[in-house]
Amino acid sequence: MKKRSLKFPCIFLSDGIGKHSLLELKEGYHYYYGRSKRPILLIPKFHHPPGRVSLVGSCDGLICLLNDSMYIEKHSVYISNPLLSKYFEVKLLEREISVNPVTYGFCFSEVSREYKVLRLVVREHIHVPELKIYTLGVGEKWRNVGEILCPTRYKFGQVIVNGALHWMYHEENDRIYSFDIEKEKIKSLPAPPGLGTPPWILKLAEVGNCLCLTDDKSRWSANIDIWWMKEYGVAESWTKDTIMVNSLLRAFNRFNLNPILIWKDGEILIQSFRCLASYRPESKRFIRVKVYSDVSAATGYIPSFYSLKTIMGDNFQVTNVYSLTKIL
Repeated sequence: MKKRSLKFPCIFLSDGIGKHSLLELKEGYHYYYGRSKRPILLIPKFHHPPGRVSLVGSCDGLICLLNDSMYIEKHSVYISNPLLSKYFEVKLLEREISVNPVTYGFCFSEVSREYKVLRLVVREHIHVPELKIYTLGVGEKWRNVGEILCPTRYKFGQVIVNGALHWMYHEENDRIYSFDIEKEKIKSLPAPPGLGTPPWILKLAEVGNCLCLTDDKSRWSANIDIWWMKEYGVAESWTKDTIMVNSLLRAFNRFNLNPILIWKDGEILIQSFRCLASYRPESKRFIRVKVYSDVSAATGYIPSFYSLKTIMGDNFQVTNVYSLTKIL
């Protein structure tokens, strides 16, 4: 698989109204001073499949997009390599397109080198979640993994650590659920001890290949906690960093603090509301990172020139609706 150098981190940006772009944070740019020194947008105008789409996940150069909503009957799922400007639609069984509720996940196995789309359906008449998996390049069929014993009303999220996809259930704050991408099994991990925060406020992320949990205790609290699982699966390895609320930028929303990645000099790139900022743990200071794009959501992205036809086969039909991205 041909990848670009990981020397410069990249971010996939969404503006909240269905438009997306890719951002490259090049070394040597002074992101904090002047309009001419802003990070480079690799794709100033991200042309995606028709309709309003949202990001399901980003893995090893490919992204998975959902057209409309998982709660809309006639939705569609797409796989794209944004750098090569190509995508294809994942086939859904006609009788299952209108199944409601349904949620999707996207992941990549470092062992088998396979990309997988997850589809979790809750059958209304039995109220038991059923998991199906579509493996890219292995036919065009969904495999039924069967019924799974875990909470039903959740989103898979985009947090991949230690070969597993992670998420939290909105009614539990004492555990984190994970899907082993290679073994295709679901289990749970311990959350940080003593959390009193409602689970829908907690934010789970992958930062520096560690599970990371942002805990904004309450609107009256003077600080926000960021927990790190230093040793995967070990409850005692959770460690806590504290951010003082009065150190936040005015543009930040304290209830929407999303760590993205660790970049230059150990700083943590954080997104909140429509703002990106770099957090310096040693000085506990935030400095705004100026970009040319509106930001509603942001996630790390690994650039790749891996062709969809290489995965799916030379005879597989992919769509190219816009010119190739210019790499700066």
